[in-house]
Formats: sequence, C-alpha cells, structure tokens
Amino acid sequence: MPYFDANATTPLQPAVREAMDEALDEAWQNPSSPFRAGARVRARLELAREELAERLGVDPPEIVFTSGATESNNAVLRHAAERSPDGWVAVSAVEHPSVLEAARAYFGDRVRRIPVAGDGRVDPDAADAIVAEGPALVCLMAANNETGVLQPWREVAHRCRARGVPIHCDAVQWLGKLPASGLAGCDYVVGSAHKIGGPKGVGFLRVPVSDPGLVVQYGGAQESGHRGGTENYPAVAGFLAAWRTCAGERGDLGDRERMRGDAARLLEETVPGTRLVGSREAVLWNTIMVVPPRFANHRWVSRLDRAGFQASTGSACATGKEGPSHVLGAMGFEPEEARRSIRFSGTHATGIEHWRELAAAYRSVWEALRAEESQNGGSEVIEV
Repeated sequence: MPYFDANATTPLQPAVREAMDEALDEAWQNPSSPFRAGARVRARLELAREELAERLGVDPPEIVFTSGATESNNAVLRHAAERSPDGWVAVSAVEHPSVLEAARAYFGDRVRRIPVAGDGRVDPDAADAIVAEGPALVCLMAANNETGVLQPWREVAHRCRARGVPIHCDAVQWLGKLPASGLAGCDYVVGSAHKIGGPKGVGFLRVPVSDPGLVVQYGGAQESGHRGGTENYPAVAGFLAAWRTCAGERGDLGDRERMRGDAARLLEETVPGTRLVGSREAVLWNTIMVVPPRFANHRWVSRLDRAGFQASTGSACATGKEGPSHVLGAMGFEPEEARRSIRFSGTHATGIEHWRELAAAYRSVWEALRAEESQNGGSEVIEV
C-alpha cells in the first residue's frame, strides 16, 4: 500500500530490523557494567558514536545519544535560557512545535521570530539583522517537516559564527535524505532515527566541546555527563543501519528531485486549481504539500485513507491542535486556505508509479467530494 506520511514516521528497513535483532541477542547488557560483556557493548556503542560523528564531521565526544528530537530540542533551549537568564532567542517562524513550544516555555515573551518569505524560506539578510542584535541562541531548522522547504542554514550559520552567536539546527528531516556535510558548522544539531527507517525512541544531539555544561537529564555519568540513563545500544545500532542504507542511495539524488517535480506537476494538473505550497526548487525530494481548490483537509485525508493512501494535514506533532498550520500562516496563507492543506511525503521506496497512483486517487476524491456537495445543495458534508 503506498505510504505518504514519511515525514511523520517510517517503517523499519529490513537492514535495521536485522541489526537490532543481532544487538538484542548479542549486545543487550548494560554498557556501564564492569564485566567483559558490558565492556563489549560499551565498545560497540563508542564505535557507533564514532561513525555518526564522522558522518556529521564532528568529534565523537560531541555526540550525545537521546530519545529523539523533542528531547534534544528541549535540552538546547532550556540550556540556553539557563546560560542567559535575561537573554532572548531568535527562532524561524516555521520551526517544529518542539522548538517553538520549548522556546515559549523557557524564554517566555523573550522569543523573536525570524520571518519567512512566501516560498517558506528565511532570508539570510533578514536573519543576519536579527543576529546582529545579539540573541542568546538562533534556531533554524534544515528542512521543514510540513512543506519540505530547505532553509539556508549554511549561510545563517556562517553569519552566526562571525558574530559569536550560537546556532541550533533541527536536522531531523534533512538527515538520510540529503548529505550531512556542513552541519558541523552549526553548534547544536539534532537528529531522529524513525524518520529514515530506524526505530522510534532514539536520536542524537551534537553538543560542541566548548559547552560541557549542557545536561539533557540528570542521573548517572553516561554520555560524558550530558545525559544520565542506560544507553539503548540496540536502538542506536538500528539508527546507524538506517542511515547507512539511506547514504547508499544518495547517488540518485538528481533522479529523485526530478521525480518530485514530475509528481508535483501531476497533482496540480489532476485537480485544476490545486496550489503547490513552498519553493519548487529548494525542497526535499520526498515532500509535496498542496492546497486543493475546495474542501477541508481532514475530509481529503479521510477519503484518501479509505482509498488506501496514508497522508496528513501537516505536522503529526500538531495533530489535535486548534487552528491552521503556523507554517502556512507564516508563509502568508489565509486561515481558510491553510485548513485545506495536505502533505504527501514518501519514503526511499516511493517511485513515480506510486505518485501516479496517488494522483489518480486525488482526482477520484475530488470528484466524490464535489458530487456529495451537489447532492446536498451546495453545502459541505461534515465527516467524523
């Protein structure tokens, strides 16, 4: 069954399941235990840390294994607020809820948003003007989870370094889809396994050696004192197995980008009046967000689900919240338009034939919704 909600989560890749099964059988002991079996698990954990660090271009001690991006993002913002109790934080207007809500919780009204243009991208010059005012921290994601739009994090990181301002980059949607080179230029980098075919409940936080005081959670001395608690080595092994598999498929990046462009045009043509959200060029190859000409997005998603296609209305972490997407609002969409938005996000296994099947279903749902509206005298049917 075609799956189009990969930016929310992904199924375990076969290589990941194999790596985790092996670790669960052979390396289940506590890495902090003093006997030889524990030491062997510790050695495996450190080799995994070295591999992940090499992929990012950082030193191994800078990698802290966590439960995922939400924990990591919260830790960075809490730490920044503790270090600068009277300071303020600059965050892009399209950040993930785990960044925006953490910023509000730890900085209160001392949060300044970096605006985005209509294509969903931050203007580096506009960001630089804010950075020049001296925030305690700048938060700019690598790729947006709703629209797939790529942010100019390299340029902004360069300007932050020049002004001595630390920058935090939520790279969850970037990793495994695009090369990680350059992310070492950001002070704090966050990743999560389950977005790329790995297990839920494991991720990492890059903490620069210049900041030994950041504590994710108190407890034991694990993770060089940054995060107390027994490390979950089998999950870490699954994370790296997932990343290795993704890394081996980057050679066809150009083909994937062309496929995404073809699929976007197909959706636009299939239902005239469909509006493509965000940049057409600076965008993840797996993500297409559209605004159909009519009907609330929850109706679209429900009908597509019945047809066998799993999609979403936006961020899974915002599901259940009142109001339209804050991302689309920041891009200038009217609330009524934002409430029609649908996100389609594929996996590495998604091919053009799957996008064609989706487009056909998209057209069928459009025709069915219009027919129902006509039967009800022009009034929208409320579905539950």
